[in-house]
Amino acid sequence: MYWTLELASKLEDAPWPATKEELLDYATRSGISLEVIENLEELEDEGEPYDSIEDIWPDYPTKDDFLFDEEEY
Repeated sequence: MYWTLELASKLEDAPWPATKEELLDYATRSGISLEVIENLEELEDEGEPYDSIEDIWPDYPTKDDFLFDEEEY
């Protein structure tokens, strides 16, 4: 399983929190690329919902990772 920023960003609009099955259903219905679906299929399914993409890919960048001062512009 591998994640890239492009692949993970496809799940930003997913219905969080969501279980593995709900994420697979969302990805299939949304026509998300096969790579994302394959990555989701490889997730461990403990029955617990994932709260966000960070639960799936801890390295997913957040707004805090970018050095952009919104007040400056």
